[in-house]
Amino acid sequence: METLLSHSFDYLSSSSPQKIRKGLRQVEGLLAQLCLSKTSITNKRQSMLLLGTTSPPGKKLNDLSEDPAFREFFKLQQSFQWNISMRLVACLERLLGKESNGTNDMLIIQTLDLIQGVLLLHPPSRALFSQEIYMNLFLDLLDPSNCPAIQSSTIMALVTSLLDQPQNARTFEAIDGLLVVTSLFKSRSTSREVKLKLVEFLYFYLMPETPTQAAPKISASTSATNTAILGGRGKELMAAFDRGRKETVNGPEATAKDSNTRTTEEKQNLLGKHLSNVQDLVEDLKEGGGVFGVGGAM
Repeated sequence: METLLSHSFDYLSSSSPQKIRKGLRQVEGLLAQLCLSKTSITNKRQSMLLLGTTSPPGKKLNDLSEDPAFREFFKLQQSFQWNISMRLVACLERLLGKESNGTNDMLIIQTLDLIQGVLLLHPPSRALFSQEIYMNLFLDLLDPSNCPAIQSSTIMALVTSLLDQPQNARTFEAIDGLLVVTSLFKSRSTSREVKLKLVEFLYFYLMPETPTQAAPKISASTSATNTAILGGRGKELMAAFDRGRKETVNGPEATAKDSNTRTTEEKQNLLGKHLSNVQDLVEDLKEGGGVFGVGGAM
C-alpha cells in the first residue's frame, strides 16, 4: 500500500494534467478496493457488462472496520507521510492556480470527490479544515464563475469536512462561509441542481452539534522532503495537521474545542442575517421533513 501511495503522490505533485489524472485514479482505485467486497472487485468487469450502470455492492460498515486492509489504510493515514487528504488538498490548491478549462475542471471535480471519500473513511483528516486557508479553498470553488459540477462537488466535500467537527463549522462561519453559500443560493445564475444541494447543506448546517469525539493520535513528520513534496504551503499543511492532532486527543485543547458548539437556535440567528426564510427551514427540520431528518447532529 505504501508503494501505491508513493507513486500516486508523485503524480499528484506533478504539473502535468495527465500525471495528475493518473494519480487521482490510483487513489480512487485504492479507495474502491477498500470499500468494495472481494466478490465485486473480482467480478467488476463482468458486473459492468451485465448490469450496465448498476454499482457493485460495497462492504458493510461493520465488516470494513474488521478488514485488515482497511485497518492498515487507517494506520497509514494517521501519519503525515502517507496522509492522502493533505496531498489532495495541495493538489487542489495547485489546480485552482491554473487556467480554467474543461480538463482542469474535471481534475478539480475528481479531486473534490476523492477528498469527500477520504474524509469519510478517515475522520481525523477533517481537522485540516479547521484552518482558514484550507476551508477557503471550498469557498473559492463556490464562486459563481465556476461550473455547476464543481459547485455541487464542493458542497458535498464541504459537508463531509464539517461532519462531527464543530471547530470546522466555526472556521466556516468566521470566514463568511454563510454569506458565500446564501449569496450563491440567491443568485439567479445558479443552476437548479446546485440550489437543491445548497438547501440540503442549509438543513445540515442547522442541525444541533455534538462535541467532537476523541480520535487516535496522529503522528506528523517534519522532514524537509515531505515539506517539499507538498509545495509552497507545505509547512502550513504540516502545522495544520499537527494542530489537528493536538485537538483530537484528550486534554485542555480538546475540552475547549468540544465546548465550541452551537444549537439550532444559535445557527438560525447567524443564518438569518443572510437569509429571510430560515424559520421555515428550522420548522421543517424539527418536523422531520428536512433532507437529513431529525435526531442527527453535526
